[in-house]
Amino acid sequence: MKLSVLDQSVISVGDSAAQAFRKTVELAQITEDLGYTRFWVAEHHNTNGIAGSSPEILISHIASMTQRIRIGSGGVLLPQYSPFKVAENFKVLEALFPNRIDAGLGRSPGGSATTRLALTDGLRKSLNEFPRQISDLKGFLQNELPGDHPFHSVKAYPDKTAFPELWLLGITHRGARLAAEQGTAFTYGHFITPANGKRALEQYFREFQPSPFLKKPKANVCIFVVCAETQEKADELALSQDLWLLRVEKGMDTRIPSLEEAKNTTLTAEDRNRIVENRKRMIIGTPEKVKSELLRLSDDYGTEEFMIINNLHSFQDKVKTYTMLAEALL
Repeated sequence: MKLSVLDQSVISVGDSAAQAFRKTVELAQITEDLGYTRFWVAEHHNTNGIAGSSPEILISHIASMTQRIRIGSGGVLLPQYSPFKVAENFKVLEALFPNRIDAGLGRSPGGSATTRLALTDGLRKSLNEFPRQISDLKGFLQNELPGDHPFHSVKAYPDKTAFPELWLLGITHRGARLAAEQGTAFTYGHFITPANGKRALEQYFREFQPSPFLKKPKANVCIFVVCAETQEKADELALSQDLWLLRVEKGMDTRIPSLEEAKNTTLTAEDRNRIVENRKRMIIGTPEKVKSELLRLSDDYGTEEFMIINNLHSFQDKVKTYTMLAEALL
């Protein structure tokens, strides 16, 4: 099995954004040494607790601080941007760090309607343009736009560089179908919507069309994992992530609360029910339990690579999850 990382550079209560970034870099170095395949950073906007608002800049910094592990985005929110500029960004990254860059692309609006308008400088861009933008991005990366394309004469530089790996992120079978049609790799967000994964992955593998970017289908699945020596300890550590996720969904403070705060927070019956539901997006337990669950999901999804996301307050506890998983599975 291959293990990879999605890190959102979430700020723990008591930390600064600068400290969150330093921990992201340190986690990349640790997981590289542990044998993880790739390390992706996310893109979020207008939220006080998630520092990662510019994945391309963070990718460059992390890649310069590591040696082998693939570094990428999970993902750049293409609907808000120009495919030409995104192609240029990733061509520069690929030239700087050959054969180490993943360009993961998402369709998310990136925040509220007002936040999205700020990202597009007031232009009301349709999310329905995403398939066309993917095609344009591929064209700019190859500098092979169709002759009748309005930007056919525009070339994305630096030229003569290898392609970054292209990944589309999705949580439905429609996203999987688009990745298959475009001939890109596909990441399924089990950590967002666990219910649709099997159908999505089956459709992706069934309908995949080879492209200059990818000859055979390639997929991974992203999932929350909390690992500890005992089930009781893992369940306890997950409380900070439970409360964080609850607050994210409510549009509240998006910093990660301490374990003590999580234990002392009064929850409504609705809150407790929501936490139970959210835990379907996670695997929580001992290394043996997590290994067993990942192997089961590997059979269900038809993929051997999982991206692990872990948003605990304590960095040491976070590192312990990744270390235990590597010892159990790599």
